[in-house]
Order: sequence, then C-alpha cells, then structure tokens
Amino acid sequence: MVTSSPTEKPFRLVSDFSLAGDQPSACAQLTHAIAQHEKNLVLLGVTGSGKTFTIAHTIEKLQRPTLIIAPNKTLAAQLFEEMRGFFPHNAVNYFVSYYDYYQPEAYVPGRDLYIEKESTTNEHIDRMRHAATRALLERKDVIVVASVSCIYGIGDKDTYGRMTISLRKGQTWEQTTLLRHIVALHYKRNDTHFHRGTFRVRGDNIELFPSHYEDKAWRIAFDDDVIETISEFDPLTGALSAHRDHIHIYSNSHYVTTKPALTRAMTSIRQELLEQKKRFLQENKLLEAQRIEQRTQFDLEMMAATGSCQGIENYSRHLTGRAPGKPPPTLFEYLPDNALLVIDESHVTVPQLGGMYRGDYKRKSTLAQYGFRLPSCVDNRPLTFEEWDAMRPQTIFVSATPGSWELERTQGAVIEQIVRPTGLADPPCIVRPADHQVDDLIKECRAVIKKGQRVLVTTLTKRMAEMLSDYLLELDIKVRYMHSDIDTLERIDIIRQLRQGTIDVLVGINLLREGLDIPECALVAILDADKQGFLRSKTSLIQTIGRAARNIEGRAILYADTITASMQYAISESTRRREKQEAFNKEHNITPQTIVKTMHNDAYTPFDKDYLTIDTEQPTHATTRTENGQHRPAHDRKETREERERLKKEMLDAADNLDFERAALLRDTLRQLEHEDIMPLAKTQAKTTA
Repeated sequence: MVTSSPTEKPFRLVSDFSLAGDQPSACAQLTHAIAQHEKNLVLLGVTGSGKTFTIAHTIEKLQRPTLIIAPNKTLAAQLFEEMRGFFPHNAVNYFVSYYDYYQPEAYVPGRDLYIEKESTTNEHIDRMRHAATRALLERKDVIVVASVSCIYGIGDKDTYGRMTISLRKGQTWEQTTLLRHIVALHYKRNDTHFHRGTFRVRGDNIELFPSHYEDKAWRIAFDDDVIETISEFDPLTGALSAHRDHIHIYSNSHYVTTKPALTRAMTSIRQELLEQKKRFLQENKLLEAQRIEQRTQFDLEMMAATGSCQGIENYSRHLTGRAPGKPPPTLFEYLPDNALLVIDESHVTVPQLGGMYRGDYKRKSTLAQYGFRLPSCVDNRPLTFEEWDAMRPQTIFVSATPGSWELERTQGAVIEQIVRPTGLADPPCIVRPADHQVDDLIKECRAVIKKGQRVLVTTLTKRMAEMLSDYLLELDIKVRYMHSDIDTLERIDIIRQLRQGTIDVLVGINLLREGLDIPECALVAILDADKQGFLRSKTSLIQTIGRAARNIEGRAILYADTITASMQYAISESTRRREKQEAFNKEHNITPQTIVKTMHNDAYTPFDKDYLTIDTEQPTHATTRTENGQHRPAHDRKETREERERLKKEMLDAADNLDFERAALLRDTLRQLEHEDIMPLAKTQAKTTA
C-alpha cells in the first residue's frame, strides 16, 4: 500500500524533440512579452510548424496555469491529447459541453408551439469537467483545454469551493451527520448500483464514488464516531490501491447551493413572481399570468422538497445573489489570477465567442414574454463579448490567418512561426481555368492516387459535393463527401478511412473546421476559386491551401477564370512563406521530408469510441449490413438493390405499426448502405463492364 495525497508539481515538458525552425524565436518572444505584462499577443503559425509544441514550451518556461480555448470539441480533444502527452506529470484537463444531445427550451409565438428542453449528458465529460474545476481550485500546475462553451454559466466558484467536506484520519464524525452532508452535496445513495456520484453504507463503512474520478472510490471506515481509516479502492474489483490521511469531497454538481442561500433565493423568486404576475394582469394577459404562476410555484415546491428542480439554472441569478444584468459565473472565475489564456484558431474562435450571447437572449426573452419563465431567466446565459474581453487574462491568439480583431489589439504586430522544423514549405499554388475543371481534377486525382497519396477537394455547395462524389464513384475512384449533414462521429471515421487509404479523395465544402491533419494529402483542389464569399475569402483560401503543407509533394490547384483579390493575397502570402522556408532549408542544409504521423486506434475525441476500424489489408468487396450491424457479402448490384427494397418495406411496415424505434433502426441501416456500399458496388460494376 502507498500513502498518497495531491501534490503540486512544476510544469515539466516531456518530449523526444527540441525546439527547431522558428520555434525557439517564437517561444522566446512570447515568454519575454508575457513577462513584460503584454495583454495581447498574436502567434502567426503556419500549418505544420508546431504551434502546439511552442505553446507547451512557453507554458513550461512561464510556469503559469493555462486555459486553451478551441473552436469545437474535435479540435479541443486533439489539443487535450497533445498537451497530456507533453505534460504527463501535471494536471491536464478537458472542459467542454457535456451534452451529447441538447434541445433548448423555446417558444414559437407564430405557431403557438412550446418546445420543452431535452438533453442527454455524457457522464465521462461531466467527470472531466469536475476534475478540471477541482484542479483549478487545488493546484497551480493546471492546463485546461476547453471549447467555446466555457463562457456559459456554471455554478458559483465561491459556493462550489466552500461546499466541500474535509475528512481526516482520526477525526470525530457522527455517521448520520456525515451522510446528511454528503446528500447536501448532491450525492445519491445507491447500495446496489455503485457508480460515479453515488455512495453506499456497509455497516460502519461509507463508500463514496467522487464526481471527479472514473475508476477510483473512497472507503471511510468508522470506529464508533471516529474515522479509523480512509482507503482508495477500485469500485469494480474492490482491490485497495492506496491509504489516505486526508480527502476533500467536492459537490457532485456545479450548481450546489447552501440551504440559507436557497431560502433567500426562494424568497427572491416569489417576489419576482408577484411583480411579473401583476404586470401581466395590468396588460390583460390572463393566460400568461396563470401560466407563470403555475410553473414557478411548482418549481418552488420542488426546491423546498428536494433542494433542486427541473431547469434550476434559470434561477441562477437568485441562487448566486447577483444583480440583474451582471455576468454569470463561468469557468473564467475559477482561473487563478496569474493564469494565461491561449485562443487556438483565433480567426474562427473569436467570432464564435462574439456571437453566442444574442441568440440565447432572444430565445429566453421570448419565453419570459409569454409566461413560460420569469424575466430573470435571461441572466442564465453566456458571457457577452465585452464581458469576456474584460475578464480574460493575458492572451495568446494562435492562427495561420489571424483575424482583424486580434490584430487591432496588437496594432498589427505578430510573432511569426513560418519555418517548419521538418523543412516542408507551403505548397505551390497553380491557377487553372474553371472550364472543364472536373475533367482536369479527375486526371490529377488518378495521378496522385497512383502514388498512394490522398486528395482534398472543396466545392461551394452541398449538392455539388454530393454530385461530384457520385460522378467520381462511377469512375472507380474511392471517394466520400463531408458536410454539415454528416454527424461528428461519422466525420471522424471518414478522416480515419482517408488516412488509412480506404478512400482516396475527400470532397467537402469547408474542410477547415474539421482540423484535418493528413500528411498523406498531396493535392488540394479548390473548385470555383474566383467566386466571392466566405468560403473563398483570403483567410479560407490560405487555410485550405495549408492542408497540403505536410507532404513533400503537396500542391494546391485553384480553378478560376479570373484572379480575385483574395486569390492574389493567398497566392502571394503562400509564396512568401515558401521562399522563407526554402532559404532556411538552404542555409541549414535541410532536406524536407513528408511528416510521418502515427494513426491512433482511438477516436479524436477522448470521450466516445463508437466507431468501426476497417482492415485495409483485406480484399475490397461489396458488403451489405444486417440489422445487428454485421456485414455479409453482396456479390452483385441486384442483390444489394433487393436488400434495400426489403429493408425499405420493413421500415414502412414498422412505421405503420407505430414501431418507430425499429423503423428508425432500419432507416439508419439503409443510410449506411447508401454511404458505405455504393463505392464497392460501383467498383464491381466497372470491373464487370470492362
């Protein structure tokens, strides 16, 4: 047995590599500027230059807790895995929205349609959120990787940090009193199904599964009213792993509230209810007055009986005692005073942070206007952009194409990281006529595929992406398309298949937000590059061209009839970066080589592994999928067509019989057939025709 307790450690970066290229200069400039108390810094780092590695070294040198914000969960998960690899001995945490599915409460006046809130939460992500807030309160060697959802309200920091139970070996506690305190922290008793957020009592022992652990639980053993031992054990096997002298129990919910605070909140809610009801009656809105009274009184009764209610977050202003219009408590309040903020892909993340408040306010003000919620519900919201800007600590904006807002904060001054340690340069840009662009693309695809490399193609519309994919399939080219209708897990699987070689060409509209990191990609083709708009802006073009910067043979072809200002800027900037890299290579006698990046079996997201790994060594053949997900051979197109017709008939019959779960399962099976089996069937047909 070992006696263990949380200890504070300095940041120590672990890596087989050292800073190279522009990384040493960028790291030195960042460290110096932050030490000089510069509030805003911009790191202009091109694709493949090792921006994350530079930031990791900066954190190690500064020894400051850091919050890293990414624009979406996928990129946040990638950064989390990288940072966890760089700092295995420190507290690297992941903080994103814990909703797997979220349908917010809303009311549509034009249709008199009320939509009740529906959501499913991910227990694993919720645990990681608790681990993150706990680490911020207890340690200084903390890195939290978050998505933009971190500006949404969570529980008040002071209350969350105060509502804890500190237990030490030898302390005197009456067991029933301790159990009441544990229940007040939103833990539930469950003597049969022991899982995270529950506790059970076995004789003189209390066993608790803390909110921040995944595979550890605590056993508190009493001798009369004295804590005799505190043990850590595996909740699955029961095997002891450590003895502790002291443990700190945090709440199972970020929205924990003390009883006096809850009593004050209920009084305040009743007062607001009286005022709102009076206002409705004065305006002769009798239905709204009755509705708000019934709904609020029900919530108040639930609070009095259980300490909580459905949608309790809508009363957050009353629970925290904050004045109307004041910022809600967010993750930023948990950050230490000396924390550092890193905004990854700032050209995307900053606009997202600026646009989150307005939509939320509109939805909740409509609910209040029609009596579904009290007006105070609008204070359960994300931070406004101005509040976030005032609250954020020293910030490093990281992007290959920094936006105008962050450049204004630095008067246009940027720290450049253009030279790649690998010696790879930005790909050459080739402009070709848009006439017959598809025919030229096919020719280029065949040449690239013959070398065992991959192709990325960007189009302007979903319809064009789908039609182009169908056409390439008919020509025996292994291709998939990806756009907003493709769910997250399927996107991750498509990217994996592209890297493995199961597919050779990926067609999409905006492939930037996927965080594509594909060294096998040797060609990026941009169709209709001269069309004006967001997808063909200078920022989008530079980012898209950079997708081919990890391969020594990388090229970018822009199909256009005229050269727009955006195209000219993107080509000029790519040429400038390429020339700087080539000069560095010549000076240091560097021979560029394609990046070799290991393909991990786990998904990009550390919280969900629901996917299928395809063995590319097996011969390709057409298959059909049965209802239980198993594959069986489908030797010809006729058999597959008959299979689809059978499944479609069963789906319609199930819907007629009101068996919607079976109908939905059959529908998904049909879609899977359409997405996965068209490619091998087209290949079989082409060979038969030949």
